[in-house]
Amino acid sequence: MAESNQNTDGTIEEGEDENTEDSNLQMELCAFRAKWMSELQPSSGGKKSALKNADLRRKQEIAKEEKARELFLKAVEEEQNGAVYEAIKYYKSAMQLVPDIEFKINYSRTPDPDRGGNYLEDSEKDREIDDLLTYFQQQLTLGDDTMKLCEPETDTTQVHISALPLEVLMYIFRWVVSCDLDLRALEQLSLVCRGFYICARDPEIWRSACLRVWGRSCTKMLPFSSWREMFLERPRVRFDGVYISKTSYIRQGEESLDGFYRAWHQVEYYRYLRFFPDGQVMMLTTPEDPLVTVPRLRSKNSRMDSIMFGHYRLSQDADNQTKVYVVVSKRKEEKVAEYQRSRFCRRNPAPEADRSFHVGLQLSSGGRQRFNKLVWIHHSCHITYRSTGETVVTAFDVDKMYTPLFFARVKSYTAFSERPL
Repeated sequence: MAESNQNTDGTIEEGEDENTEDSNLQMELCAFRAKWMSELQPSSGGKKSALKNADLRRKQEIAKEEKARELFLKAVEEEQNGAVYEAIKYYKSAMQLVPDIEFKINYSRTPDPDRGGNYLEDSEKDREIDDLLTYFQQQLTLGDDTMKLCEPETDTTQVHISALPLEVLMYIFRWVVSCDLDLRALEQLSLVCRGFYICARDPEIWRSACLRVWGRSCTKMLPFSSWREMFLERPRVRFDGVYISKTSYIRQGEESLDGFYRAWHQVEYYRYLRFFPDGQVMMLTTPEDPLVTVPRLRSKNSRMDSIMFGHYRLSQDADNQTKVYVVVSKRKEEKVAEYQRSRFCRRNPAPEADRSFHVGLQLSSGGRQRFNKLVWIHHSCHITYRSTGETVVTAFDVDKMYTPLFFARVKSYTAFSERPL
């Protein structure tokens, strides 16, 4: 009897397990059918699930990008420490997650391995610095209130530039700017170190540059907050290149002898304007290509006969439009002796006269560059007869033949310094 009871109990337990498994299968099958039917028949509930899936995918993409950013910055740190092999592994892992992660990271400086800490936290702290010049001055000020501009990175037996007095160093910076006002080179020099950044922001350098450009009209820097801001923001012509315009038109030629055809000619020529900080200007009209002409305009001592020399001035009208007024003429040639002239020509000589060209231009900005466009507003020729002192003015119609002049930077113009600022 005992054995039969035991067998009966075992059979009952096995039956209960089988019933439990069947019920679980039925539940899974019902859940599968419900999911399948929801996919076949989309409804409002299906739209909600789609939105949830889209939101989930978006969160996954954000998490993936954050992970890739951490790996990429870790690779940068390893590379700075000299562990190139480890850096390559982190770079590959980051780019496998997000291929263009390098272009999605916004950082303003290269990580410094000596500082330690999280790179992202340091970047956030840097963004909070409002006045970078004051910050650098505080960083470089020693305990005895003396400023050490820079120090050699490694020990050397040679004299380092930091051993020079501040006055000598500032004189070198004025040579960098030079009489050509190459403030672009000064900005590049400020990227060397914090000390050079402080020297490049010296107000006297920028004040001298403003006085060279605008003269007595800029004795006060209002409404600007600094002389540097005035030089960068106030409209002015540029000196590190040349303004060029290209004009082309089609001209009708003469008819052939038999009257069968008439030739047409395409005419192209260039106008060049080169400004100098001392108020002088050179103007040239020629059909020659800029590659040939631009090097000849580097110096004011050019010997090209077709170049006209003169002066210019800046004027700001009531409508806040900056105008550039230019007066140019050819250089006076030496007078030929009377006996040499009468030897070959016995006609009455033409009355001696001085010719000058007056040009009015409007300064504007176009594209990414500033103050790089000059638009024609006036062009006239003034002929003054020496015998009578009479002046005849001929004004030209400014039409589509007067195309705007656009600025082109020429590196060779500022490659050498003749005099300091």
